[in-house]
Amino acid sequence: MQKTQRITKFGLAAILALATSACAPIVRNHGFAPSDAELEEVIVGVDTRETVEDTVGPPSVSGVMRADAWYYVASSWETRGAFAPKETDRQVVAVSFDEAGTVQNIERYGLEDGRVVALNRRVSDDNIKGISFIRQLLGNIGNFTADQFVDN
Repeated sequence: MQKTQRITKFGLAAILALATSACAPIVRNHGFAPSDAELEEVIVGVDTRETVEDTVGPPSVSGVMRADAWYYVASSWETRGAFAPKETDRQVVAVSFDEAGTVQNIERYGLEDGRVVALNRRVSDDNIKGISFIRQLLGNIGNFTADQFVDN
């Protein structure tokens, strides 16, 4: 009887170990976003597309290249058991360039509760392209006087 109890206890322990290991999350990482240390080497107003590519590399397949900006996107997904994968982290780094190809703006965004949140932003003084029309319009409230609208 004692041997049967040992086998039963060992069997239950093995089943418990398998059951708990099946619940361990599977983490998958996709894309690439440069670290803050890498981005500190990029100087706004000085570096160009070529020097950014040498420093942090071009955007990967997960990123997007446009004429005026490069986007680096990295995300982490976690899967637990039979449940659908859930995105646990997303980093988006946007590097904007002016017409001459010089870095004009560097921003880092993160995913917080489904909202895009700016985590880091380095902007040259004369950048208004990244600001929406509504923000520009509302930013001018109080900057006008009545005599500016009267024809003389």
